[in-house]
Amino acid sequence: MSALNNKKSAFREWIDSIVFAVVAATFIRWLLLEAYTIPSSSMEKSLLVGDFLFVSKLHYGARTPGTPLQVPLTHQTIWGTQIPSFSEAIQLPMFRLPGFSEVKRNDVVVFNYPGDADETTEDPLIGNGGYKNFPVDLRTNFIKRCVGVAGDVIEVKDAVVYLNGKAVDFPPKSQVYYRLESSDLLDDRFFDKEGINSTSVYPTDSLKPNLFVYRIRATPQTITDLKKYDFIKGVTQISEYPADARSSEMFPAGLNRNPDFWGPIQIPKKGMTVQLDSINVVKYGSTIKYFDGNQADKVLIANGKITIDGKAITSYTFTQNYYFMMGDNRYESADSRFWGFVPENHVVGKAVFIWMSIDPDPKSVLNKIRWNGWKPVNNKHERDVRAIYFLVNTAGSLLIISTNGEVRAICFLVNTAGSLLIISTNGTFALSIFL
Repeated sequence: MSALNNKKSAFREWIDSIVFAVVAATFIRWLLLEAYTIPSSSMEKSLLVGDFLFVSKLHYGARTPGTPLQVPLTHQTIWGTQIPSFSEAIQLPMFRLPGFSEVKRNDVVVFNYPGDADETTEDPLIGNGGYKNFPVDLRTNFIKRCVGVAGDVIEVKDAVVYLNGKAVDFPPKSQVYYRLESSDLLDDRFFDKEGINSTSVYPTDSLKPNLFVYRIRATPQTITDLKKYDFIKGVTQISEYPADARSSEMFPAGLNRNPDFWGPIQIPKKGMTVQLDSINVVKYGSTIKYFDGNQADKVLIANGKITIDGKAITSYTFTQNYYFMMGDNRYESADSRFWGFVPENHVVGKAVFIWMSIDPDPKSVLNKIRWNGWKPVNNKHERDVRAIYFLVNTAGSLLIISTNGEVRAICFLVNTAGSLLIISTNGTFALSIFL
């Protein structure tokens, strides 16, 4: 009988440990950090496909759950299936806890894709129109760079972003197109060595038979490096689209633009009032209908006018801040140019650290792991990263020490050592993860 009780006790201890671990992981994921994987090339070369990130909830403040009834540690569906992992039986208003800062220009931000709010939305680079209308906190996670914040006037001219009338420098590892002129014939090996994987050759000019011209997609640093070669005779940034090109795929629908010539539009700010003339109805109508706290079925947009609850309105005051997000790989990114502003209540957190990087298409097995991939997303925020990991490790230490067992005591010591490593060094981030 005693042996049976011991077996039950051991089984109960395992169950308790598993439940404890799930609760602790859920708490950390909600309040402190969440793991995220880069699924597409829209942020290359700043972030690569196969990068595994930690996203800080502390910087902007964690959101209280809007959909509390869901399987722990899932998002939208149960792992490996199309079975929904949540129930909409209870929907709660979301609030944001105090954070370190607001969303700033140049931050790399994870957010819930606002296009999920409209079942008719179709993105040109994503396709698959007719997304399910998920609750806000369960909409698809996207990652982009914040280019403009609430109140900014944003415009794109000749592929250059202008904020409030001033040109904005490209992010150091962003990619745009250039015209490259060379006195030598360049092959794929040369471009591979320079980290350029998108090239095409212009027809040879009969008047300049010894000049070879290429169209390449590259970063500003790569262009600087190329100019050091004597055989490079010229490099000029070029636009993918001419100024008079029109695309119905751009935001806002009805004002035809293209990705290289877009705007100007002022990004909505909490408390900002706009007069709803026919142009502003086109610019802000979908934002008012789907994202600013109104019931979408009570908002009618027709004939250049907006009606809410049957009453025509001539002006509107926004109730929250919005942001303009763009991918660093500008021509491979479906972003705010296509689907509009990101509401503040859609912001999940700030990408702070790459804890692992796996190449999905390595040249050899030895190159499967990118060993230089463990680093902060932005080196300027290295201290913030160390502080966050210190808090997380310390929280883990307190959780561990609150339970029984010699193994847990050892884990506490190792975890604490990891915290000290994080707070006292510039590197060793990867080691602390495994601690």
